[in-house]
Amino acid sequence: MTGPWMVGVSVALPHGHPWLCNGLLESYRRLGQLHVAVLADLGVAVHSLPAHELIRANEQAGRTVDWACFGSLSPWEVVDGQGRKLVGLAQRRQQTGVLLVAGTLTARPDWSLLCGAMGHPQDEPVLRHRTVSCEELAGRPIAPQELASKLKQALGCTLGLA
Repeated sequence: MTGPWMVGVSVALPHGHPWLCNGLLESYRRLGQLHVAVLADLGVAVHSLPAHELIRANEQAGRTVDWACFGSLSPWEVVDGQGRKLVGLAQRRQQTGVLLVAGTLTARPDWSLLCGAMGHPQDEPVLRHRTVSCEELAGRPIAPQELASKLKQALGCTLGLA
């Protein structure tokens, strides 16, 4: 489930693409770091979480929510200085290629609505605690269209499509 508080990115890559040649974590690293660079241009200070920091970061954040993408951290996802997730990463591997997906919280999600719809209203405070939005970090609204445009341009340049 998603809403107007999220900008999603989907990138379909063929097997053998340089982003995929060194495995799952390398593709996540590249997509996470691309988001960090774009967000920095918008005044949002974040970093991509290296795999070796993952266990400590999840422990510091407290209880996880297994049913929700934003309920825990994975390698190279984008977090703020307090370890709160801003950008979630996922992928789907098929015979024809790989679909990389990212979701960025531009504004604070309605966690109460989402948790209620999923039948887990008790998880709302956990998700609120574990996440942060671009708006909160920048101290101003970040237009979803602006972020989407900058991500599209950066992906085009990085992947050689521009």
